[in-house]
Amino acid sequence: MNEMVKAAQVKMDKCIASLERELSTVRAGRANPAVLDKVQVDYYGMPTAINAMAAVSASEARVLVIQPWDVSSLKNIEKAILASDIGITPTNDGRCLRLAFPQPTEERRKELVKQVKGNGEEAKVVVRNARRDAMDKFKAAKKNGEITEDDVKDLKKELQKVTDKAIAAVDAAVADKEKEIMTV
Repeated sequence: MNEMVKAAQVKMDKCIASLERELSTVRAGRANPAVLDKVQVDYYGMPTAINAMAAVSASEARVLVIQPWDVSSLKNIEKAILASDIGITPTNDGRCLRLAFPQPTEERRKELVKQVKGNGEEAKVVVRNARRDAMDKFKAAKKNGEITEDDVKDLKKELQKVTDKAIAAVDAAVADKEKEIMTV
């Protein structure tokens, strides 16, 4: 029966990892290579991630430098960035692209914090759904006579501990990102 709790914990851990990936793509005014993770470049007819075809690094706090391994793909990378929802126009010097991240306004920071909190709430819903599914399995196992009432109580306590830990991890990730966004 502990397998049911472990399965719920795996779902919750995947949800937290997904939230952290999502939060890393939120542009907080600092140069973060993860912002480009969703951008796909048409490279010889195949959609390719930028980090698979170029070295992406933060040369300064607010500047990303993209150096493609194949210089002929520079124009395609530039087009993909312009077509994406990043909202930054790259500077092309013939060998590499530079993305200068502007300082976000106070209003924009508040919008980003709202977005981050919304992502956190969505993650909490997924965690709670995983808990509910596990609880349903406990009840079904009890109904089928596979486990006793005491086993159900113990499993529920263990599941609640796992759920509380996952919710705390979500809250911590959201708080860290909120702090990063609001830091001037």
